[in-house]
Amino acid sequence: MYVKDVMVQNQVGLHARPATFFIQKANEFRSSIWIEKEERRVNAKSLLGILSLGIVGGTSIRIIADGPDEQEAVQGLIDLVDSGFAEESR
Repeated sequence: MYVKDVMVQNQVGLHARPATFFIQKANEFRSSIWIEKEERRVNAKSLLGILSLGIVGGTSIRIIADGPDEQEAVQGLIDLVDSGFAEESR
């Protein structure tokens, strides 16, 4: 199991389009991945789960992965969050 915390910097947080990018990235990995905000944990490959957390800009989240590519999964998702979901501009 590999765990890291990251601060969501973009204005809208993980809503709609950014959440979709996050899920697409999470689905590139074979590991089981979760997002934790405060005491709630949801599947990082579930749009409804992510949206239910209500993650807004400035929120700290924990990304947890367990599986054969867990470190790559966590780092890939942290890089996406740190980028401010730059893919949005495409």
